[in-house]
Amino acid sequence: MHKLFDIKFPGDCQTLPEGFWSAVDVWIKKPHVVNKRLCGVKETESKDVDREAVQLLLGDDAEVTQDVLSFMTSRVSPAQTHQQDNLWSSSVRTFIPKVNSYGTNLQKEVILKDFGRQQVTFVPFEEETGGQVSLKRGNIYQLQLLHQDCEGWALELHVLASDAWFSDGVAYPKLPWLSSDLLPKLVRWATECKSSEFRSTLSLLPVEKYSVMYQQLKEKYKAMVKVWPEVTDPEKFVYEDVAIATYLLVLWAEERAEKGLSARQSFVDLGCGNGLLVHILANEGHPGKGIDVRKRKIWDMYGPQTVLEEKAITPSESFLFPGTDWLIGNHSDELTPWIPVIAARSSYSCRYFVLPCCFFDFYAKYQRRQCKKSQYKEYIDFITEVSQVSGFNTEEDCLRIPSTKRVCLVGKSRNYQLSDEAEAEQRRAHYIQSHQTAPGAAVQRSEIRNDGDCCHGNKDTDRTPDGSWGAGFQPRDRVETVRNCAALPRDFVDGVVLRVANVLLGLTGDDGTSSDWNQGGSLSVSEVAGLLEQETLQLLKKECGGLQTLIKNNHQVFRVEGGRVYIRDWRDRKSSRADTQRKPVAPGALKTRPCWFYDHHPQRCPLQAEHCGFAHGPDDLRPSTRPLKKMKNSAF
Repeated sequence: MHKLFDIKFPGDCQTLPEGFWSAVDVWIKKPHVVNKRLCGVKETESKDVDREAVQLLLGDDAEVTQDVLSFMTSRVSPAQTHQQDNLWSSSVRTFIPKVNSYGTNLQKEVILKDFGRQQVTFVPFEEETGGQVSLKRGNIYQLQLLHQDCEGWALELHVLASDAWFSDGVAYPKLPWLSSDLLPKLVRWATECKSSEFRSTLSLLPVEKYSVMYQQLKEKYKAMVKVWPEVTDPEKFVYEDVAIATYLLVLWAEERAEKGLSARQSFVDLGCGNGLLVHILANEGHPGKGIDVRKRKIWDMYGPQTVLEEKAITPSESFLFPGTDWLIGNHSDELTPWIPVIAARSSYSCRYFVLPCCFFDFYAKYQRRQCKKSQYKEYIDFITEVSQVSGFNTEEDCLRIPSTKRVCLVGKSRNYQLSDEAEAEQRRAHYIQSHQTAPGAAVQRSEIRNDGDCCHGNKDTDRTPDGSWGAGFQPRDRVETVRNCAALPRDFVDGVVLRVANVLLGLTGDDGTSSDWNQGGSLSVSEVAGLLEQETLQLLKKECGGLQTLIKNNHQVFRVEGGRVYIRDWRDRKSSRADTQRKPVAPGALKTRPCWFYDHHPQRCPLQAEHCGFAHGPDDLRPSTRPLKKMKNSAF
């Protein structure tokens, strides 16, 4: 037996020992958050076991079983002397790798929690044909929380036979990784002891099926990255849509198995954007189409089997889909709260999937109602409420996509009988009316718009005289309005930057004669706003999203940290690289922009010309004649 490593907890940690078990549960249930080569695990339900049950669980190798039992009971702290030796909580987890190199024989572990001794033991094993268990003695390890009165809390890592440790690079990482990567993570999680506002990822699906299908689709559609004609980042959008398509395909396969269906589900993607999700789902055999207000360049590349319609949608009787199994809202913006309603009114059997992103109510931007939750959680709860009022048994899940907005809602069944449809419709109508925008209130323009005829449903004049539910719902124009600093006159932007920078430089009282380069002081964003006229602030808000956007867009000059604005010092590694991701200047590199500090700072640029990524004077400026290469996103 070998104590490999221990790590002390900082100070008087109030979250222990409960935080230790919370951290252990993260490692048990979600090892993929640390071990990026795993997709997840499948875990059996925990059950209490005694020594005899553990012996049966570990198999017929009496010598190894005895070693494990001794390993689990050999270390007892003074405070634990009287704890029982024969009660544990047991479960089994199966590792699901991102890329399956094991075939059908996946790696497994018996997990034995000893709450009395504050320790958990991991016993890897292989299950042979016929159910015979073979323990991997060399990879048995244990995590233990210890508390000494004088020294405080410590987390220890013990290994049964460290000299026999085997690493396959996937389920079993190298032994030093456990101490260098895993233990510090466990300490941090135990100290924070935070419970997520949302469910674990892929909680509604079998993770192993998701993993296999994702790898298949990723390989099948990865060529889209090379031919992506849109201005958006190809890797992010391609692999994100592959992941969403994987989720839906597995979800629908499980639904067919549960209901005994043979035909593949039909779908309509409302606000389909680039249409890739529609393309993948259709290519995988599901009949359906996408609708969006604006055609994208990539639509023509998909071929005739991918049905995409350039139409705008306003929630109304003209936009019901009675023959469709599933409605999809993938980052559907203003349409998001309407999708459960449209699904409910299309037919009793229509289901929906929605992935909320921007926060919209039925007729305007969503207004926060409480401060105890994050804005994102509050909005997810709002869409859940809409779904439930619309008549759905609503389920929440978290996707694995390169996005901060990953929580989806699924409505697969109704919370009322078909015979109660009239009563259910009254509840929907009353709820929507209660969210009607007050007279004179500004209405958020929508990405979607009513063109008239499309997917006609049955008229119901009891709802509104013209069959529209969204009186006051104003659609966004077909032509997307560009709102960034490029729309403002260059002289105007330069003037604002120079004014703010000069005030920051003046906060130190340096007149430019000091030998030290003046880094200036700092101001809060609100204090910076106070330097500018109201007319200037309104113009910034109208054209580029506001003062903060202008400051962040001019990151050559400024950095923003903790809500305060500073002059950027390019000599500081953290300041010059951490938040701008700039690489060192290569010899002979083209300098396509002038250096602001060389032109405007009283002491000029703190870097020599050969080390600065910007041009020191007109002779150093070499405008590029080549198109800029897009930055790649490495989230996947």
